[in-house]
Amino acid sequence: MRASYIVAVAASLLAGQAFAQNTTPGNPAPAVQAQKQIPPTADGPSNPAVRTEQGNIATAPVAGANSFTEGEAKSRIEARGFANVTELKKDDQGIWRGKAMMNGRSVDVALDFQGNLFPRSPS
Repeated sequence: MRASYIVAVAASLLAGQAFAQNTTPGNPAPAVQAQKQIPPTADGPSNPAVRTEQGNIATAPVAGANSFTEGEAKSRIEARGFANVTELKKDDQGIWRGKAMMNGRSVDVALDFQGNLFPRSPS
């Protein structure tokens, strides 16, 4: 009886060692993956970093690392119907701010890293 107990313990240790060798960090065993119910990969991001359609996805400029160049920021503002975009400067929050004309009126504009545009009458 003692011999069968020793054989069973040795077999379980060997099986555990073999199982551990077949897994890698970050890639759990198939049984563990099945338990986690991993959802399928999405076709694309559900929250784009840059808004490409008309309209805003925020109600105020969103601070963040802005990768738009001055020319790209000016083009995006002009594409939304503004003209004579001037004095564009990126502030310390990553928001492009400047002046533009809309319907014959001068307005202040702000463009955040997501492409949201916020016009405001100067005070």
